[in-house]
Amino acid sequence: MQSNDARTLLQCAVPTAVSGIIAVAAALVLAGGKGGIGAAVGTLLAGGVMAMGLIVLQRTAKHLPHLFQSMGLVLFMTQFLLVAVFLAVFKHTTLFDTKAFAFALLAAVLVWIAAQTRAHMKAKVLYVDPESGDAQKPAPAGSPS
Repeated sequence: MQSNDARTLLQCAVPTAVSGIIAVAAALVLAGGKGGIGAAVGTLLAGGVMAMGLIVLQRTAKHLPHLFQSMGLVLFMTQFLLVAVFLAVFKHTTLFDTKAFAFALLAAVLVWIAAQTRAHMKAKVLYVDPESGDAQKPAPAGSPS
């Protein structure tokens, strides 16, 4: 993983973890122990799915840049389906409070997206390969090239 990719991952994971801690604390106060567990599970699910997506997209951009845009769309659908499967499996669970889970999941995803947007806007990544200065100079008129 390149340093700018690791930096982006860190800049997304830290605010998401902070929002998760806040969500767990709020859910513990408002919904008790099961609410805290639900908020923790929601935050972990969102962070895990989003981190997996970012890592896969970064590897795709590095190894198969021509598939980058279509891979982004496939990745979005895969993330959506993973969360949908998790929701279907735990639809009627009594392990945790589903409302606290849902709010924490939503908050974590929104914080991750905002942090990822900010990280990409702040990143100083070249999108054009700079060539050496000699290669860009035109040859003088009349000289063999």
